[in-house]
Amino acid sequence: MKQFSLTLFSFNVMLSFKIHSPETEITLPLWEKKHIKVTLKRDDLIHPFISGNKWRKLKYNLQEALQLQKNHIVTFGGAWSNHLLATACAGATFRFKTTAFVRGDEQANNPVLTMCQLFGMQLIYVDRDSYRDKEQLYRMYFDQDPTTFYIHEGGYGLLGAKGCAELVDELQQDYQHIFTACGTGTTLAGIANAIDKKDLFTQVHGVPVLKNGGFINDEVAQLYPHLPPPILHLDYHFGGYAKTTPDLLAFTQHFIASTGIMIEPTYTGKLLYAVDDLIRKDYFTPADQLLVVHTGGLTGLLGMYQRFVFN
Repeated sequence: MKQFSLTLFSFNVMLSFKIHSPETEITLPLWEKKHIKVTLKRDDLIHPFISGNKWRKLKYNLQEALQLQKNHIVTFGGAWSNHLLATACAGATFRFKTTAFVRGDEQANNPVLTMCQLFGMQLIYVDRDSYRDKEQLYRMYFDQDPTTFYIHEGGYGLLGAKGCAELVDELQQDYQHIFTACGTGTTLAGIANAIDKKDLFTQVHGVPVLKNGGFINDEVAQLYPHLPPPILHLDYHFGGYAKTTPDLLAFTQHFIASTGIMIEPTYTGKLLYAVDDLIRKDYFTPADQLLVVHTGGLTGLLGMYQRFVFN
């Protein structure tokens, strides 16, 4: 178990965060039949709210804020954003004030945003057109406030990717393939850069959860122009971000019931569906070792549970 210590200069205290993210081998009958070994990197176990890649993307952003003696985190997200909840909880944990610009109309009965507020986060609702220019929003509200520190939506950026890269250092074995879901491309970029630095022969795969996800490689290239493009699997968005189909919901339900590992259909459900489909189509070589990153964000189920149908 890793422990990271951050010094909060303005309060002169030492802060710690423990990492628990084991590699767990999982199997389904099809995978066993095809002789493909799948291991899940359990980043969902890192923390109930600052979970998965959310903590990894926040870690060095918070460290930078501390070094600059900033104590007010300002960030952005949608109404069901795991990143907002993670930032709110991290703020309460590490004694930062937090503010979030939330895309769309105010939602009085949204449990994720309620938890954000319970952790002390101030929410500013903005219309979708205004939300597109996040830097302008930040300047409009906080240009004169020297205590604030800007974190991009989803934790995108080099600091976020740096935290995600550390996942590769934790691995207990080599893998032929590493798979992660993609929203901003930060996690994919961090992992791909770490693999490149170590000169490993691991293929890095991204499963974009949005329509037209080819832009993810542009985002990766913005962060690390030298990297060869990771492999993207663009056909598993199921209609777009937070969209589902009966097939995806049925797979998600089957996976949870078969493994005892909770996933949600926005990110990890689409990711594992893609891996399962690729195994079904003989994409891999028998005896290949696959690592699939469980990026957490299980509170996303709160906006999805009514979509599941049980017999």
